[in-house]
Amino acid sequence: MEMASSAMTCNLAVLLAAVMAAALSTPSMAQHPLQYNFYSSTCPQAEAMVRNVTEGIIRKDRTMGAALVRLFFHDCFVRGCDASILLDPSSSNPSTEKKAIALRGYDAVNQIKAAVEAACPGVVSCADILAFAARDSAIVSGGFTSFAMPAGRRDGNVSKFFEVLQNMPSPVFKLQDLIKSFAAKGLNADDLVTLSGAHSFGQAHCSSFNGRLYPSVDPTMNATFGAALRTVCPAPGSNAGDPVVNNNRVTDPDTLSNQYYSNLRSGQVLFVSDQQLMNTTDMAAKVASNAADPAAWMARFAAALVKMGRIQVLTGTAGEVRKVCYATNS
Repeated sequence: MEMASSAMTCNLAVLLAAVMAAALSTPSMAQHPLQYNFYSSTCPQAEAMVRNVTEGIIRKDRTMGAALVRLFFHDCFVRGCDASILLDPSSSNPSTEKKAIALRGYDAVNQIKAAVEAACPGVVSCADILAFAARDSAIVSGGFTSFAMPAGRRDGNVSKFFEVLQNMPSPVFKLQDLIKSFAAKGLNADDLVTLSGAHSFGQAHCSSFNGRLYPSVDPTMNATFGAALRTVCPAPGSNAGDPVVNNNRVTDPDTLSNQYYSNLRSGQVLFVSDQQLMNTTDMAAKVASNAADPAAWMARFAAALVKMGRIQVLTGTAGEVRKVCYATNS
């Protein structure tokens, strides 16, 4: 078993290097303002501190890995990766992004920021801390080989409730809407399929998928799987609350893995947007490829996470480096 594990780790490292090199060979990536080892001279211990605190948080509560990855996804899709999702409502802006959707992980990011700020005050942005924490969550919760995450993002000063509704892909989106939503952020169909693998862990409210359960179970959903969900999720309009369930109800719900693709192929996924990935021959082939080769999927996921982390970033003198992640400096 040790030899097999070592071989997989080696294969993953080789695949990751190849996928990253291919991604960075494109002109748009090569000319991007983010840099690897960005804090090597200003706060050389920054990434190690983020890794240590993130690992401690996930070891204490294994659900936090998914929460941090999801938080990063939401941040990048609304206004770009600028930590705008982290801002609390204020008297001047009572309707920030976090008021539009219930997410977890804010306290974890504040904890990481406090540790980094104590060592290097005013140096490391919240946007970079969130990117590092998402990368480290993949490593801790998914067993990924360590991979580099470029940095140099600055924190934004604007956060608007309605922009979440305008920019986030919906769990009821059809395939073409999903592809269009990702394309608007510079991501392609491969990135869509690859990043959807994050639904191998984490949680969801019944209200985000109960249209597939009532009045009858969606025929594309595994009947046994659907029947089990109906015992947990009440019918719409029943005033019976909105329970939370695990995205992955087949294997470990707190492990980031390619299990999602096997679940998808067997009809054991929650969202309309998940099942839509099986709607064309080309997309179904991508799903099958990821299901068959965990090491290749991990390499693709790492590269896609880095690519997503480049969306509409603020760099140079744009924005600021916040002292705390939940409020701007002024």
